[in-house]
Amino acid sequence: MQQVMTRDEYRKYVDKVSPNSRTLRNTLRAFMVGGVICVIGQFFLNSFKNMGLNQETAGSVTSIVMILLGVTLTALNLYDDLGRFAGAGSIVPITGFANSIASPAIEYKSEGYVLGIGARMFLVAGPVLVYGISVSIIVGIIRFLLKS
Repeated sequence: MQQVMTRDEYRKYVDKVSPNSRTLRNTLRAFMVGGVICVIGQFFLNSFKNMGLNQETAGSVTSIVMILLGVTLTALNLYDDLGRFAGAGSIVPITGFANSIASPAIEYKSEGYVLGIGARMFLVAGPVLVYGISVSIIVGIIRFLLKS
């Protein structure tokens, strides 16, 4: 016959076997790494503006450079190590989005360009794109209707 635990016994058991949370350490790491990524992006933005590009063009070129940096670090298998160390600090910036698209593409390359890379490249980023585009369309329609 199976013995049934009370809620208090179960809670004590869970506390005993669960790893200790390192929330403060993880938060500091995420903040520092995310901040460093943003500082790098700001460096590129300022550099492109100093080269004579206007704000909009410099921002676009900075985004391209940061995406290229994220994909390059992913291809060199360095972004995963950064992600394990920094957690959300490496995922939230645009470099993390580039990583979420490049990782599956690299992983499924052996299955071919169509069924591997093409079909599986957006496994992680696909829902973000679908919901992001959908919400932006809805907000655009609402804004259009309110202006009319």
